[in-house]
Amino acid sequence: MSTILEVKDLKKYFKVPNGSLHAVDGVSFQIEQGKTLGVVGESGCGKSTLGRVILHLIDNTSGQILYNGEDITRVSRSQLSQLRKEMQIIFQDPFSSLNPRMTVYQTIAEPMQIAGGYSKTQIQQRVEEMMDTVGLAARFVNAYPHELDGGRRQRIGIARALVLNPKFIVCDEPVSALDVSIQAQVLNLMLDIQEQLGLTYIFITHDLSVVKYISNDIMVMYLGQMVEKAPSEDLFAAQLHPYTKALISAVPIPDIDHKQERILLKGELSSPINPKPGCRFAARCPYAKEVCAKEEPEVREIQPSHFVRCHFVEEIMQ
Repeated sequence: MSTILEVKDLKKYFKVPNGSLHAVDGVSFQIEQGKTLGVVGESGCGKSTLGRVILHLIDNTSGQILYNGEDITRVSRSQLSQLRKEMQIIFQDPFSSLNPRMTVYQTIAEPMQIAGGYSKTQIQQRVEEMMDTVGLAARFVNAYPHELDGGRRQRIGIARALVLNPKFIVCDEPVSALDVSIQAQVLNLMLDIQEQLGLTYIFITHDLSVVKYISNDIMVMYLGQMVEKAPSEDLFAAQLHPYTKALISAVPIPDIDHKQERILLKGELSSPINPKPGCRFAARCPYAKEVCAKEEPEVREIQPSHFVRCHFVEEIMQ
């Protein structure tokens, strides 16, 4: 498999009254074509900002973004227009991300109209094809978002993202606003479409059971940084970073005879505004030592394809 996306030391800082908020701080990773990278972490860790920076919805502060080997860190307006055909996003809330004054047809057709070069017949055929692909009945073609349930609204969002035949899609918590039964339908739909079209996903979520189901690799973020990245099965079998251990321990197990041992994190949450030197998890880490408060740990490959940001990961593994 070839690498479709490579991110090198990507950073995004926001200016705030008291200084600089480090939303994404030195994140690096690669994704192979046709694979899914799950990105997890608690609210405010920088997951969504990371996805938006990659797609140029937000400008990065520094770092490098490579798409199919081409540097797209800085692009012109015309280059960005071409990139939009290759890279798309599915937003979290299917209601707020859809224009309430536009019908299903108008919403799905809009990217083709903006891109240009398509006849009315081609647009109509493509919209009908996309509605069929995502499981939207033809009778909804002139419906408005408020007339549909959450599952159908999210299917519109998926169809809109697919209409230009992209290769890479950022899925920003696409099922978190849906009922559990609808979540399963949408996830299975996304997996089917990925297999049919050879799509590559970044799947952003805070639901660990969802990310385990859909992802090939999982990246765990904490306060703007990647703290652990590994193949999905490896991460759930053995977590090497203390924060990941605490996250996985919070996943409920549907077995009344098996008591899950929860890891409760104590201590103050570090501020992402002008963060101090050292490990950002040190104040809540049960393994922290003096060096953790002074020196920021580097990301190291501890096992094949298993990367961890921790000074004492070898001791934790014992």
